[in-house]
Amino acid sequence: MENYLNQNFGGVLPKNSSEDALQRWRKVCGVVKNPKRRFRFTANLSKRWEAAAMKRSNQEKLRVAVLVSKAALQFIQGLTLPSEYTVPEEVKAAGFQICAEELGSIVEGHDIKKLKIHGGVDGIANKLSTSATNGLPTSGESLKIRQEIYGINKFTESVARSFFIYVWEALQDMTLMILGACAFFSLIVGILTEGWPKGAHDGLGIVASIFLVVFVTSTSDYRQSLQFKDLDKEKKKISIQVTRNGFRQKISIYDLLPGDIVHLAIGDQVPADGLFLSGFSLLINESSLTGESEPVFVTAQNPFLLSGTKVQDGSCKMLITTVGMRTQWGKLMATLSEGGDDETPLQVKLNGVATIIGKIGLFFAVVTFAVLAQSLILHKLRDGTFLAWNGDDAMLLLDYFAIAVTIVVVAVPEGLPLAVTLSLAFAMKKMMNDKALVRHLAACETMGSATTICSDKTGTLTTNHMTVVKACICGDIMEFSGPGDASSMRSQLSENVSNILLESIFNNTGGEIVTNQHGKTEILGTPTETAILEFGLSLGGNFKEEREGVQLVKVEPFNSAKKRMGVVIRLPQGGCRAHCKGASEIVLASCNKVLDSAGNAVPLDEDGAGLLMGTIENFANEALRTLCLAYMEVEDEFSANQQIPTDGYTCIGIVGIKDPVRPGVRESVAVCRSAGIVVRMVTGDNINTAKAIARECGILTEDGIAIEGPEFREKSLGEMMELIPRIQVMARSSPLDKHTLVKHLRTLFNEVVAVTGDGTNDAPALHEADIGLAMGIAGTEVAKESADVIILDDNFSTIVTVCKWGRSVYINIQKFVQFQLTVNVVALIVNFSSACFTGTAPLTAVQLLWVNMIMDTLGALALATEPPNDDLMKRTPVGRKGNFISNVMWRNIFGQSFYQFLVLWYLQTEGKHLFGLEGPSSDLTLNTLIFNTFVFCQLFNEISSREMEKIDVFEGILNNYVFVGVLSITVIFQFIIVQFLGDFANTTPLTLSQWLLTLFIGFLSMPIAVAIKMIPVGSK
Repeated sequence: MENYLNQNFGGVLPKNSSEDALQRWRKVCGVVKNPKRRFRFTANLSKRWEAAAMKRSNQEKLRVAVLVSKAALQFIQGLTLPSEYTVPEEVKAAGFQICAEELGSIVEGHDIKKLKIHGGVDGIANKLSTSATNGLPTSGESLKIRQEIYGINKFTESVARSFFIYVWEALQDMTLMILGACAFFSLIVGILTEGWPKGAHDGLGIVASIFLVVFVTSTSDYRQSLQFKDLDKEKKKISIQVTRNGFRQKISIYDLLPGDIVHLAIGDQVPADGLFLSGFSLLINESSLTGESEPVFVTAQNPFLLSGTKVQDGSCKMLITTVGMRTQWGKLMATLSEGGDDETPLQVKLNGVATIIGKIGLFFAVVTFAVLAQSLILHKLRDGTFLAWNGDDAMLLLDYFAIAVTIVVVAVPEGLPLAVTLSLAFAMKKMMNDKALVRHLAACETMGSATTICSDKTGTLTTNHMTVVKACICGDIMEFSGPGDASSMRSQLSENVSNILLESIFNNTGGEIVTNQHGKTEILGTPTETAILEFGLSLGGNFKEEREGVQLVKVEPFNSAKKRMGVVIRLPQGGCRAHCKGASEIVLASCNKVLDSAGNAVPLDEDGAGLLMGTIENFANEALRTLCLAYMEVEDEFSANQQIPTDGYTCIGIVGIKDPVRPGVRESVAVCRSAGIVVRMVTGDNINTAKAIARECGILTEDGIAIEGPEFREKSLGEMMELIPRIQVMARSSPLDKHTLVKHLRTLFNEVVAVTGDGTNDAPALHEADIGLAMGIAGTEVAKESADVIILDDNFSTIVTVCKWGRSVYINIQKFVQFQLTVNVVALIVNFSSACFTGTAPLTAVQLLWVNMIMDTLGALALATEPPNDDLMKRTPVGRKGNFISNVMWRNIFGQSFYQFLVLWYLQTEGKHLFGLEGPSSDLTLNTLIFNTFVFCQLFNEISSREMEKIDVFEGILNNYVFVGVLSITVIFQFIIVQFLGDFANTTPLTLSQWLLTLFIGFLSMPIAVAIKMIPVGSK
């Protein structure tokens, strides 16, 4: 079976599956009982094609718009253009001078001519009644009025399905429809032959069973949909920095309105259409909107920013002009949201299992009907009544047909693929509580197979609460434990050194110090930038004065490839100065001078460089993150078009930043090791800092290797093959190094790799990995969009929790599959063999429908929602090649099936003698006993299925309220069906001794299960 599944259903990957693979398995599935339900959680490929066509259309529109705007720009240089635009009355009445349609046509069409007619970006801001400095006023009803005129920043989503839609979809089941038709004919024939109400019992019994199955199924499906809805809300929680009422603040992107002033940095997603106000080196990636991979420079000359595009480099302030469904991104997202998520490999595999068993079940159903019908015909031939058919004969044939159809209902495990979804939905909801947001369904099950985790250091293994604790300025090393130490250092520095140091700290930064709406000082930026700015403030510096005293000429933001950032400022006394900050050894290598204690730049000789390198090493060995600050004078004519120099700098000093290891990380790494998962640290930090932290976390062991990125990338493929299994730490790594490591681990060593990332440049590695884990706090929007799971608290321990839940999902589904296949096998063989050898079926249509509900919806609820336990992390990972239906499962399935079949066959042949049954009602009583025994065998088998290999199946059972609830409801309903609903379910009330004996026979399946688990089998 596994080979068949791999061949026909194995092409679907956890992520980035080809369209061919997605279409192939759909074709193999062929005819299914209920396509609406079976394919509910699969991708809508037609909607995806529609979205791809929309992207191509956007690309062509933008290409034409850019060409037209360039021509218009050349034509209108120096011209005063007349305005033909008329402001609509309702817009004018609301206090604005431009409507949403006009704004949309300017930005989406890159219409330079219209922009100039409206007075440029400043003119648009005035017409939107906003300030480029202070942003939107939020007093009174102003925001509500603005919303009414320009709309909200949300795209149209498909209407949430009501409960009745799920009821309707459950009724689409082909076999239930056929059974419904059987019930209808049964009612007519029964009433005509036996009268009302006796003749209606069989038909009404089937109808009631169908409605019960539909109600339970649709309730389960509806609850799942609500869970996914809650998760979708969490996925869409994106905040952005804006200025309103003169204060910087974070708001949801869905609260943005035209006129808002938004601050964008590297890795952000442009939240709505708008215009560039000010910024530096802004490079925009428009591939998500147009499919065009070449990034675009956005400047004052080309100020158009489109919603959904990504900031690849630089930073800026933008003016929002168009929001929501008025943007191309809004229209594209509305289409994409209907495309759905890719189906997961397990869903596809279980669709394959359902297809195989469905074909087997259909064959058995046809043969069963043929055998039963043949027995009736032979009986009539023997009696000489073949040509005389009456209502009873029609009812009998109808019953046989209903039994055959019900065998298909029971045999086709339609619930298998949906059990995966149920388990994943349950796990995703619980993981949200554990601070992990799953973006893609497949990540849940893939994480359970992970064999390697490549983790960042900063913020994942460490707390991300950084403070400067040491500094080496002018050759003197100083320690800081409080503000008093910083004041003492300031008094020891010459005025010239102090001025240059503060100038470097406050101007060469990606952070900002602002006053929030509560009047408190707030530092914005990454934890590293925050630590440096806090250091500057403790030295007595003033951010606002420093920034206002100079003019920024050019800014090159930090990125993980260059490991440095730079800025050029124009000084108030004339002249320009470049400041550089970044990885200590890289920036120090760019320096040929150093500041002495008097503030003079003196040549940096070998001794001086050795002393500074020794300081860097000492800081790093103390697990401190080190940064080097440097500056150089540049020519007065320096312009924003020139590159900031890369060498010739004067070293100001080195700072050591402490970032403590998170509590519990060492224990989590140990748990991973016991679970067979290798943890590797991949960081941009100095190798000594990385090694010190890795030892503290328990990642770097005696036989492990720590290597630097530049050294790693120089290795040949043969050397990498030897090296990679032993690499535990990679320091000073670039995004390309991380990508290479992940790629080789996956392709050469067949590892299932989970990778953490937070920066824009981590996107390729996150995309390449089997599971991409983005940081929720420190991560950029680009990283989050490339990830499969977002770690909301940036904590390594949460990653281990995700692994545990992933394993739980995988094993829970295996348990359910084992349980359901056992019921399938027994129900098929019992009814088929009975039909062949006795000419009757012991289990009626109503009884089989009840059994189907026990094993399908209720079984999935009970077994697929088991919470994880600590033992899961003591097993080796499944890895990439593990068979889903393992030998252990086949052993349990066949062992239980054999026992149940023997018991039920014995009851059918010797049951009357065993129970002492006599008289006309003995057949009905015996069939009731067989039905009761069969149900109790399934109930106790359900308990045994909680563990596939362990003997103790009761551990933690009372903590799983769903499991206990399902068992209790099943027993109660079974009692009601047998004792009180005999007319409808073809049962008769049983005595206490009969109940106890059937209960005992069912219970015997548990010691049998223990004995079966003792039989050794191969691991596959």
